[in-house]
Amino acid sequence: MDVTELTLKSAQTGLEQNRFTSVELTQSYLERIKKYNPKYHAFVTVNPQALVEAKAADQLRAKGKKLPLLGIPLAPKDNFLYSKMRSTAASKLLDNYIPQYDSTVVSKLKAAGAVVIGKTNLDFWGHGSSGEHTDYGIPHNPYAFDRVTGGSSSGSGTAVAADLCLMGTGSDTGGSNRQPGSYCNVVGVKPTYGRVSRYGVIAMASSTDSMGPLTKTVEDAAKFLSVMAGHDLLDATTVKLPVPHYHLNLETERKFTLGLIAEYFEGLDKKYLKVIEAAVKKLEDRGHQVKRLSIPAVKYAYPMYCLTVFAEIASNLSRFDGIRYGYDRDAFGEETKRRIMIGTHSASSGYADKYYNQAMAGRKMLTYQFKQALETVDAFIGPVFPFPPFKIGERETDPLKMYLSDVLTVPANLTGNPAVSVPIEFVNGLPNGLQIICKHFDEQTMFQIAHQVEEDYQMYKLRPKLV
Repeated sequence: MDVTELTLKSAQTGLEQNRFTSVELTQSYLERIKKYNPKYHAFVTVNPQALVEAKAADQLRAKGKKLPLLGIPLAPKDNFLYSKMRSTAASKLLDNYIPQYDSTVVSKLKAAGAVVIGKTNLDFWGHGSSGEHTDYGIPHNPYAFDRVTGGSSSGSGTAVAADLCLMGTGSDTGGSNRQPGSYCNVVGVKPTYGRVSRYGVIAMASSTDSMGPLTKTVEDAAKFLSVMAGHDLLDATTVKLPVPHYHLNLETERKFTLGLIAEYFEGLDKKYLKVIEAAVKKLEDRGHQVKRLSIPAVKYAYPMYCLTVFAEIASNLSRFDGIRYGYDRDAFGEETKRRIMIGTHSASSGYADKYYNQAMAGRKMLTYQFKQALETVDAFIGPVFPFPPFKIGERETDPLKMYLSDVLTVPANLTGNPAVSVPIEFVNGLPNGLQIICKHFDEQTMFQIAHQVEEDYQMYKLRPKLV
């Protein structure tokens, strides 16, 4: 069975029309995983009960049961707890950890009838922008084997792009869904902070972690987010707001005012600039208005991010002390140790006023400037990355160069705004995405704009040739 042409919509149609069963669909993905995962390292663990779950889904369908993701094979990132499978966060420290409960997102996916086909790879603990910081083999880019996938949701990006599953989940702390979205020619969504529960997801930074989908198409992402989102009594940061059926409202005649943030285009690769400008022109041709503006605090977003997020990383990882669960802290990788040291220093007595507290004040200013600017436009649009997918190992010896990968994505995490990366024209034969950032809890507008961009490019039809 050829699954490379399938989207969530077409797979659901095939299942409903009995062209194939969930068992057959799941088996096809398992065969591709067996063939390609040893090279691409998309999965940390494959679910040995996947076909059992698929069979149960087929039985429910035979009884007339209708669920939003019934029988659909998908893969959570390996920091989402699933009680039947080990959850490692891609770190050997948790190599043998099998949780006693499910994350809220996984519980929602199971209730929706999904088949969990496996757990995907990542930069350990979410610490990275390339997928290179993992203890389970570096994920390779399906469009260029020697290139990175973007991170930290690298495994989910690889799995969806390589057609090893239909959809994947990711956690976006500083761009971790949008970055693999851009580099892997898939849609990567960061919802509004508080829209999706963080409960049962191994935390990186509690004030910026945002759980979202990675999919082939905008419509798939919209439907997936409708399942994932919602208030959760187990997560006090989630909001009591109704969750729209985003995928039912993608078509709109509304004309948007789109903002181009000047600071996002400073130092941008010239070829990237040309492609982004072409995407903006297509939106203008649709009748949307483009407004150029400046948000000065964006220039300082990344140092603000490092000082605040790394402090939270140090705090969250203090529980992994080698006593209660997991192995000794010697199992932490170099990047994790680096972030713990920076975070501990920035928030420590005698230094907090100089570093952490100033960063928090700057974050408040950035949030205010975003809010003010979004009162004059419906969305910001711009690049996801300042440069194309780099070769594996190219930036590994220089952490500062690696950190530059995040400069265009971290602002939305610091402010809590929803953002998406939607595929547009390739640059030098390598995938590229357009970033769309909207008002808090206005994912509907975000998806509507992204859907129009997708209609203009239809990049999901271009499938990679795996080696």
